[in-house]
Amino acid sequence: MCVGGLRNGCLMATRIPALLVPPIGFAHRGARAHARENTLAAFSLAREMGASGIESDAWITADGEIVLNHDGAVGGLPALASRRILGRRIARLPRARLPDHIPTIGEYYEHCGTDLQLSVDVKDADAFAGLIAAAREHGAAERLWVCHHDAEVLQAWRSATPEVRLVHSTRLDRLGRGPERHAADLATAGIDAVNFHREDWNGGLTTLYHRFGLLALGWDAQQARHIAELVDAGIDGVYSDHVDRMMETLARFAG
Repeated sequence: MCVGGLRNGCLMATRIPALLVPPIGFAHRGARAHARENTLAAFSLAREMGASGIESDAWITADGEIVLNHDGAVGGLPALASRRILGRRIARLPRARLPDHIPTIGEYYEHCGTDLQLSVDVKDADAFAGLIAAAREHGAAERLWVCHHDAEVLQAWRSATPEVRLVHSTRLDRLGRGPERHAADLATAGIDAVNFHREDWNGGLTTLYHRFGLLALGWDAQQARHIAELVDAGIDGVYSDHVDRMMETLARFAG
């Protein structure tokens, strides 16, 4: 049986070796394709489906609680939230006024455990300190991946958080000085990984970042062939809404 990248319906030998084997399968916003995103139910379901990592986004409430939510605003149907707070920014509301389905980081750890990798995109920089404190309190800091779009912000966080993984989330076409200079700068700053859209990655690019000791992560990998292409290119972590097909595809490469 052949294993690795997809070609003519057959799994061929993996072309580029990864630094992490097997790659981490991050369930994007929990099992988003299977349950309401960024809820304890979605996170728990992703775990039950075999995800090796969970992804979410962190915001801070007006009273200092760190909560997991994508948009940073209260949205949804009136039945799920008071009409008075729909569209309101989380940063302007105390935790008690948020809908019950928006969990705190502490509730995530208490409900889902601490053994899975957790990737958190810090959308509000003010949430960083509370996120780190919660991870440390639960003994999970070494399995926390903190993502941000600004490499300078990550560099400023490095000295305060030696035990967590810092991830620069960006796109290839946003690198003003090219990927090699980008990789060198991230390595010098002590950043652990780069997270590109799946379309940006190829074997040459993963090899470049690996040469600088950086892990390669790919997001928006929704189809099995996209996941297989990433693994074939030497990816170290995949983000997908579809936990079932993600973990099935990763398992085929691991076999």
